[in-house]
Amino acid sequence: MYKRLRDLREDRDMNQTQVAKLLGMSQTGYSKYETGENDIPTAILIKLSRFYNTSIDYLLGETDNPKRY
Repeated sequence: MYKRLRDLREDRDMNQTQVAKLLGMSQTGYSKYETGENDIPTAILIKLSRFYNTSIDYLLGETDNPKRY
């Protein structure tokens, strides 16, 4: 799951600080999501899903299909 977050971010040529700002949080806090140190709250998963236009199941590693339904 965490590698997908990093890959999606890097595919958009963004750094952690930019994504953290989009989410209204610190870079350190966001970094802990990408490393798996902290669980990702539902509200953040929804924001990331909308931003990356992908399903939450894809973000969580439950499917390899990134399409939203």
